[in-house]
Amino acid sequence: MEFIAANLAPVMFGVLVCFLLLGFPVAFALAANGILFGLVGIELGMLTPALFQALPQRVFGIITNDTLLAVPFFTLMGLILERSGMAEDLLETIGQLFGPLRGGLAIAVVLVGAMLAATTGVVSASVISMGLISLPIMLRYGYDRRLASGVIAASGTLSQIIPPSLVLIILADQLGRSIGDMYRGAILPGFILAGLYIVYIVIVAYLKPQAAPAMPAEARAFREPNGASGNRSLIVLMLVSVAIAYVFSRFEFDDTTPVDEVIVVSLLVWGVTAFVIAGVNRIFKLGLLSQIAERVTFVMIPPLALIFLVLGTIFIGVATPTEGGAMGAVGALLMAMARRRMTWSLLKQAMDTTTKLTCFVVFILVGSTVFGLTFRAVDGDLWVEHLLIDLPGGEWGFLIVVSVMTFLLAFFLDFFELAFIIVPLLGPVADKMGIDLIWFGVLLAVNMQTSFMHPPFGFALFYLRSVAPKKDYIDKITHKKIDKVTTGQIYWGSVPFICIQLFMVAVVMLFPRLVTHYKDDLSQVDPDTVQINLDSSYGTDSYGYGSGSDNDNNLMDSFR
Repeated sequence: MEFIAANLAPVMFGVLVCFLLLGFPVAFALAANGILFGLVGIELGMLTPALFQALPQRVFGIITNDTLLAVPFFTLMGLILERSGMAEDLLETIGQLFGPLRGGLAIAVVLVGAMLAATTGVVSASVISMGLISLPIMLRYGYDRRLASGVIAASGTLSQIIPPSLVLIILADQLGRSIGDMYRGAILPGFILAGLYIVYIVIVAYLKPQAAPAMPAEARAFREPNGASGNRSLIVLMLVSVAIAYVFSRFEFDDTTPVDEVIVVSLLVWGVTAFVIAGVNRIFKLGLLSQIAERVTFVMIPPLALIFLVLGTIFIGVATPTEGGAMGAVGALLMAMARRRMTWSLLKQAMDTTTKLTCFVVFILVGSTVFGLTFRAVDGDLWVEHLLIDLPGGEWGFLIVVSVMTFLLAFFLDFFELAFIIVPLLGPVADKMGIDLIWFGVLLAVNMQTSFMHPPFGFALFYLRSVAPKKDYIDKITHKKIDKVTTGQIYWGSVPFICIQLFMVAVVMLFPRLVTHYKDDLSQVDPDTVQINLDSSYGTDSYGYGSGSDNDNNLMDSFR
């Protein structure tokens, strides 16, 4: 008992790990552990029964947290879009656009994955949609199964780093920082990661052409009557739209306008311009654009408009993340109605899944709050702080150990569990060491992506396994036999992309400006230049003190 009393915090943490490894539900393992060791602490005289009187107020604070409303909004938006046929249209169109290139189908999957990430924020929706649609096409045209599986799984996990990611919402809440700042900080690393995926695909297609062949000419649906691809008019349309957006930005903005606002509004003007030109061309049958140019415009602009509705309004300061999520959910419903895909059955399924996921998040958060209450009461936060601050290497040693620990824990825990268990312990230590918590949160988010890709427990691999062919089958188009996709191929296909994600962790660690650019638009105040001038009559009447520094000190002592 003396040993337990002297080491209650590490014993408590060790018992929690044992509970999790034994497979107990995370929310209940956290809550039971907190209550159990709270009672042990009371029995040992280390804690008082009054400790648990703070628990109801903390739970009520979770339920009344407006920030967490963004979770059901973005989840509902993603599920509606996943069922509205947007993913199918995007994959078909962009696949036709890049199909003539070696590795073009895989590049299309990455691009669509990035767009779905910026509109859905839900990994399962992205992976399942792309697995059902693009995997049969890539297998049909001879793609290596490991490359095809890895591309789909990795592109689906972009939903966890590209805003409006659910994990970024949770991390911002746990670190006590603005969701908007977390979104701004994560946007560049997210798209750079997508770019690294494309670079890897291009390298594989160059070194092993048979692993990522181009689509044959007969498979390209959008071709002109003269046999041309029609890409030239698409390029001209994009250049004209970009030129108009550039001219608009030059006249509308000046050097003091925040960069985020310039980019978001310029993208909106570019999209509206392209959509209007394509619409006028179709209505008046001018024949200025090719089939592929019209198709790309009408398929890509609505999702981009939805991205602006969600992220653009947040970045330019019109809406909070919660309000942006609400507008995104309404926009997704309107888009599904416009596509004539909205039914009561679809809406019921989406709302049912949203409710389940939101309850899952809230239950884990309540459990982590119960655990955290007792853990901090027995000075567990100080134990973790001393453990990590005393690491050799200072800040770099702390970051390396945390990154390795997060990567290893991701083999067994998903991102919600990691965010609710380790982030509340690591955040205060990072803050005390002077580490920017937005940068730290994005670093953890990139690292937590690997939890979806780890064999054998990665959720993205499970989602892909559920839709990948388990038996040999006859392709409906080519009437050829297509071999099944084995679980081993899915696992091995994820390994190169896990390495790319770890490389991205190192890039974010070495180049903090990729994240901390969010501070550029904030007013910078040097504390050394601040002067506080007090009126000489300060505090003389109502408080009964005279002027002067001694009396000011007396006033401050009375408040203490």
